[in-house]
Amino acid sequence: MGVDYYKILEVDKNSKEDDLKKAYRKLAMKWHPDKNPNNKKEAEAKFKQISEAYDVLSDPQKRAIYDQYGEEGLKGQVPPPGAAGGPSVFQTGDGPNVFRFNPRNADDIFAEFFGFSSPFGGGMGGGGGGLRAGSRFPGGMFADDFFGSFGEASMNQPRKAAPIENTLPCSLEDLYKGTTKKMKISREIADASGRTMPVEEILTIEVKPGWKKGTKITFPEKGNEQPNVIPADLVFIIDEKPHNVFTRDGNDLVVTQKIPLVEALTGCTVHLTTLDGRSLTIPIQSIIHPSYEEIVPREGMPIPKEPTKRGNLRIKFNIKFPSRLTAEQKAGIKRLLPP
Repeated sequence: MGVDYYKILEVDKNSKEDDLKKAYRKLAMKWHPDKNPNNKKEAEAKFKQISEAYDVLSDPQKRAIYDQYGEEGLKGQVPPPGAAGGPSVFQTGDGPNVFRFNPRNADDIFAEFFGFSSPFGGGMGGGGGGLRAGSRFPGGMFADDFFGSFGEASMNQPRKAAPIENTLPCSLEDLYKGTTKKMKISREIADASGRTMPVEEILTIEVKPGWKKGTKITFPEKGNEQPNVIPADLVFIIDEKPHNVFTRDGNDLVVTQKIPLVEALTGCTVHLTTLDGRSLTIPIQSIIHPSYEEIVPREGMPIPKEPTKRGNLRIKFNIKFPSRLTAEQKAGIKRLLPP
């Protein structure tokens, strides 16, 4: 069978894609020529073998040919379909699809995994591709910090600090009309030498009409500056203060009016002051039963994505029943309201 690619990658014949990647990362980092300056020729040969083994086994077509015909099948020509055991999967049209093995450049495979072809200072001798433009790792030195558990590069990117969240309480009037909030923050900023100093900043938040509780406003990277850390985003989350007249239900405003039973039966007029200070007079002629709602269109909250539209105002009723009735009142009601 010639070269045993499974043995080179130290995997078994049932290995899956993740097993192959894990094995390649580990061995490629171990045998990269730039990490083995004292036995560079041996390392280079080994590195190319590892790359070729991964190239073959990670490609389903190449692996199928290799499993059936060995290295000779890859580097020669697959027998035509119809020959003993010929793999029909490689047939196209009326005739055989001749498969020719062109091994990929070892540096290219390495660069696919790690984002650069050599983190250690130089390209492989005779590797063909060498370092790609802009891919050389700063400093040209190998550092364990740059690689994870299987040697995968982390590129020593500074980590981003977790977002800092703050609640921004708003009255229902603020959310109805929109408003501007100014927030003073104190944070640490760093100068060119890395020293930090406290500063105060004023952040302006434009609260749009109709914004709901839970709306987030983000100020990117307004957290403290510190070495090797990208400052945190500062996030304000809208909260809604309780209102003494209205409650909000989505885009609707809901109000509950207390009325005596006689008005529930004979009609009433509701007087309300809106969140923007207008006076509303709503006459109601219907009989008001306990679950009755009067709907006043377009007197609810503004709809943020459609500023010209509003939800509805829904008026609910709390009907006050008399605590007692005289015999005469009862008789009068029976005459007026027959069963």
